[in-house]
Amino acid sequence: MQTKNKNLVPDATVPDLFDVAPTSLWLEDYSRLRSLFETWKSQGITDLRAHLDGDAARLQECAASISVLRVNQRTLTLYGAASFEELADRLDYVLSDITGGSFMDELVQLWSGNGSFESKTVNYALDGRRLDIQLKGVVLPGHEATWSRVLLTVDDITELEQAHQRVLASQQYAEGVFQQAPVSLWVEDFSGVKGLLEEIREQGITDFRTFTDVHPEFVDRCLAEIKVLDVNRYTLYMYHAPDKADLLARLPEVFRDEMRPHFREQLVDLWQGTLFQQREVVNYSLDGNALHIHMQFSVFPGREHDWGLVLLALTDITARKKAEAYLEYLGKHDVLTKLKNRSFYVEELARLERIGPMPVTVIIIDLNDLKDTNDSLGHSVGDALLRRTGEVLTKAIDKPWQAARIGGDEFAILMPATDEQTGQLTLDSIQKLIDLNNQFYGGPSLSFSMGIATCQPGERLDAALRRADMAMYEAKRDYYSGERANRRKPAA
Repeated sequence: MQTKNKNLVPDATVPDLFDVAPTSLWLEDYSRLRSLFETWKSQGITDLRAHLDGDAARLQECAASISVLRVNQRTLTLYGAASFEELADRLDYVLSDITGGSFMDELVQLWSGNGSFESKTVNYALDGRRLDIQLKGVVLPGHEATWSRVLLTVDDITELEQAHQRVLASQQYAEGVFQQAPVSLWVEDFSGVKGLLEEIREQGITDFRTFTDVHPEFVDRCLAEIKVLDVNRYTLYMYHAPDKADLLARLPEVFRDEMRPHFREQLVDLWQGTLFQQREVVNYSLDGNALHIHMQFSVFPGREHDWGLVLLALTDITARKKAEAYLEYLGKHDVLTKLKNRSFYVEELARLERIGPMPVTVIIIDLNDLKDTNDSLGHSVGDALLRRTGEVLTKAIDKPWQAARIGGDEFAILMPATDEQTGQLTLDSIQKLIDLNNQFYGGPSLSFSMGIATCQPGERLDAALRRADMAMYEAKRDYYSGERANRRKPAA
């Protein structure tokens, strides 16, 4: 809404419903604007946009020819005005720059003789708030000849615009952070696919998902009906194709394996009428490597009736996927030993406490002499001992058991559905692996102090952890008290 005239004259002829309407309403007089338009037309002006473009004085003349007659209470509330007069005095602040494109669009719509107009623009409340608004105006019946009464409605779409900007910023941030690759563009003909879908719809099929469960070959039929019309240069680079002809001749190598379930979901969306889609899929380059792709699919405007032209924008997010997998790995693993980390250990304890399965056997392990090794031989030698510990514990356990580094030199093994006897056998296996490891590696010998306990059904897991911890410390006391002959016998 763009007006600058402050000759605000209340109009008593408007019903009281105007004031109580829940939408912001403005009653304005455009008669002088109409007269101005008639003058310009008599001067031979036919293209109003060209006449106004770049001429701020003419735009100002248009704005000055509009008078606001009345606003309702919702308008005062929206703009933070205490009264009609306060709003009138500060219209220059409230209204956005009249040189903006939205005001010109309104004028052009009126110039064309529609008798109505609409636009999106920006206003400002008296307290400084930015207001994104949707404006619609109409010449009231009986005033078509003069435009002396024009009713405007203003809808506050600020939250909607802000939400849109947040979503857009999030998408741009994600794409910018994880990849800067150019986009692969494909122009395709999906008319054959549309024909197949219409054919089975005419046969009475209503549940397409169930239909493709029973007839998976239909998905392959649809895939074979797609015609690739053109691809851009980056597509050849991304798919390691020497030229377009070679790529198009080898499409079965590109769209295979994991692509089929993704394509089926694409067909389900098309069946339901979704002509713009986004999803992550897997393709293959011609050298056989998997490509993780963010796909945007859109039927060209005007081709909704036959899907004869479809645009696909494919962004390579393989690097992002690898980064996500690595970050997920780091979140659950200790980098040095390759074992699970303390964060995973705490979560796994909570899960076993909730759902078991019981009994759960726990082994607590302390790597002997790590501090002395670090102090005397250096941290690189100590790190080697830690890596060897990871090797031993990795070989000693099988899923669903888990080994974790829970402190600097402290480790734990969680063994769900495992009794005491199996736990003891695991201790023996660990000791044998230690002996083999010490034979294979030179330098300081690997030595563990270990404690074991079993949590029986109905018992709290933390009680078993305390018993295993106490047993480990007892073994450690024996080790450091000089009882070397018994240091390899874990405490029970």
